[in-house]
Amino acid sequence: MAKIMSDRTRYELAKELGFAHKVKDGDWGNITTREAGLLVRAAIAKAEELMTRNDERQ
Repeated sequence: MAKIMSDRTRYELAKELGFAHKVKDGDWGNITTREAGLLVRAAIAKAEELMTRNDERQ
């Protein structure tokens, strides 16, 4: 399976969402399903924001 998001990016998003303390040791199995969904949502929003910025530059 391809790695879509770096561990650093995932950790930064978890930090923004308030549950980085659960994944500090690298064990992502400690987060809830809701937190995983929030992480995915935040990643999508960040990707959309980056795509919009790139479109505006062109």
